[in-house]
Amino acid sequence: MVIEDIETGPELIKRLIAQEVREYHRIHTRPSETRSSTHADLVALRTLEDFKAALIEPVETEALFSGGQVMTCWSVTRSNGAYRVIYLPQAALFSLAVESMFGPVDIGVHGPAIAVFSSVG
Repeated sequence: MVIEDIETGPELIKRLIAQEVREYHRIHTRPSETRSSTHADLVALRTLEDFKAALIEPVETEALFSGGQVMTCWSVTRSNGAYRVIYLPQAALFSLAVESMFGPVDIGVHGPAIAVFSSVG
């Protein structure tokens, strides 16, 4: 594979999120033989709906990190006034960023997009 062939940017991010949404939905709507749907599944599905409603077309964003480092990332959810989810292409993961007068600031909550999104109420 040639370096130029590696997919980056909005299309990759949308594909990663779509895959995560499908898997998250499957887990919380298909009870196994050992359990039935639970209240937690209902909460998870509501979280999924809230996440999907907050999604935006990925937008390139400069985010601040500890030590004053600035990195180019991608905003993937609209801000709720305090937080937004961003994608860190350098680490290939999602992060929670707090809004500040200097722009989004990474606060060290990293992982799958829905888990990051649901870490704040």
